[in-house]
Amino acid sequence: MGARGWHLAPMASADTETTGVDIEEDRILTAAVLDIDPTDGTVVTQSWVIDPGVDVPQAAADVHGYTTERIRAEGRKDVAKAIAEIADAVMSAVFAGVPLIVYNAAFDLSLLDRETRRHGLEPFGDRLRAAMGCVVDPLCLDKAVDRYRRGKRTLTAVSEHYGVPVGDDAHGCVADALAAARVAYVIAQRNPEIAEMPLHQLHEFQMRARAEQARSFREYLTSQGKACDDVRDEWPVIPYEPEEATR
Repeated sequence: MGARGWHLAPMASADTETTGVDIEEDRILTAAVLDIDPTDGTVVTQSWVIDPGVDVPQAAADVHGYTTERIRAEGRKDVAKAIAEIADAVMSAVFAGVPLIVYNAAFDLSLLDRETRRHGLEPFGDRLRAAMGCVVDPLCLDKAVDRYRRGKRTLTAVSEHYGVPVGDDAHGCVADALAAARVAYVIAQRNPEIAEMPLHQLHEFQMRARAEQARSFREYLTSQGKACDDVRDEWPVIPYEPEEATR
């Protein structure tokens, strides 16, 4: 990206709200993909509300506000088409060569991969891998540059730490995607070694950092006598494992 740093050039940011936190079983309810130009503050937003045909657990609705009733009323019924549009919008940013900002990318992008597979579409993870794009995960970067800071690492908490406003629609995918991009910007602004990395090196740096973070977390859980089997190294998409292959 030159001496200016990647955070001063156009970028994209994506976020989803879902029925839960299981990438294999849960569904996308809302999604947003933002095209952002930091040079003039322009933000072009695409957003979706989807009715996946399953009930929304109350615990999830309490976070993002989309109850089963609301999703039935507002959500699109052409689920496969909507999922295809989301995947295409994300890939358009990747093909444009801009960094794709996704907070906790291994969740959102893995879930998008599973949704494309569920609906018989070209698997998103395969497309992203083949395109060799750069994903920027502010959660991964924050842990890498400030490893020992105490406290939560939710988007809300990390945004507050970096002085980034989340807005009135916290946990709405548009507001969260914008907050994630702003957090990425501040991290790069404060850490020249991050800002000056070419995009392919930045992506590889995060892959290594994520693996190290996962290893450290597994060691901690083990020391506490807790299960750690679901703490994965892979990033930004956890590989799909067909059910029959895991038996």
